Amino acid sequence: MAAAKKKAPTKPARRTARSGRPAGPRGPEPRESILPPDGNEAISGLIAQVQKQGGAVVGAYRDPFAGEPLVLASLPIKKVVATPFQRDLSRTHAIRLADAIGAAGLFLDPVIAVPSKDGFWSPNGRHRLEAARRLGMRSVTALLVPDDKIAFRILALNTEKAHNLRDRSLEVIRMARQLAKESPRSKETDHAVTFESPVFLTLGFAYEQRSRFAGSSYQSVLNKVDRFLDGTLPAGLRQREQWAVRIMDIDDRVAAHVKAMQEMGMKSPYLRAVVVARINPVRFVPPSRKKDAPPPMSMAEALTKMAANVRKFDPKSVRPGDLALVAAIAPGGD
Repeated sequence: MAAAKKKAPTKPARRTARSGRPAGPRGPEPRESILPPDGNEAISGLIAQVQKQGGAVVGAYRDPFAGEPLVLASLPIKKVVATPFQRDLSRTHAIRLADAIGAAGLFLDPVIAVPSKDGFWSPNGRHRLEAARRLGMRSVTALLVPDDKIAFRILALNTEKAHNLRDRSLEVIRMARQLAKESPRSKETDHAVTFESPVFLTLGFAYEQRSRFAGSSYQSVLNKVDRFLDGTLPAGLRQREQWAVRIMDIDDRVAAHVKAMQEMGMKSPYLRAVVVARINPVRFVPPSRKKDAPPPMSMAEALTKMAANVRKFDPKSVRPGDLALVAAIAPGGD
């Protein structure tokens, strides 16, 4: 009888982009994407906002992934501004972009925008907007999303100018401040997907104080001890600001050691990395020894140990072989 029993059918594995296999069909068919702008409750408020701000609706459609309604509109350029938490403007990049648009003779890449109190916010169009203004354009084409929360979720889709650690950290900390004002009772853990990593929040404070802060030197340490906090966002920001001050104090001592090694005749771009590696309180644990590894260290404990280690560090203990080893495993710069 046991042999006669049939096995319960197993559910097919859920396919994702990471699995390397294509997912099942989803989204509307091409002809189902057409969305008449008139009489649609999902976008009626958005269309009214466009008209109120002196813009014109070009069309509406359902997005090909989830079928959500979107509006394509021509907006007065003065009514579209970059989100306040977006990366800093690179004037060099904006000028190059303006030159490229002028040479092509066409503005082909609409900015993404969401409704705001006084017009529209663009979470990923700062350089295109600046280029358009430099070119004297009266209007700009925008892809409008009814859900204004997309402004906080678009960081991962922003490929206009590749993020480095500094840009990403500054954008995340500005985003966190904005969310702290809008939702002061929410927690960091509630926005984990938006922030992507707690390290960006901590380093964001440091980069605000020191634009050329060597954040990548501390990233590997912070990745192991920095966690999203369960307290409210405002409280978490206050805590992270204190941590950033401690990290910068540690970095001041690291810089002094680097200067001492340079005066000793050492010439290498990895002097800082050697010092940080020596004072790192969170050592790499081989897989074979992970069973006996100590419990995870807290952020406060790690910073206390780093501060103690950097005070005891002796620049004379560094050998040429140490520099060669760090050079072989060093991450990319900021």
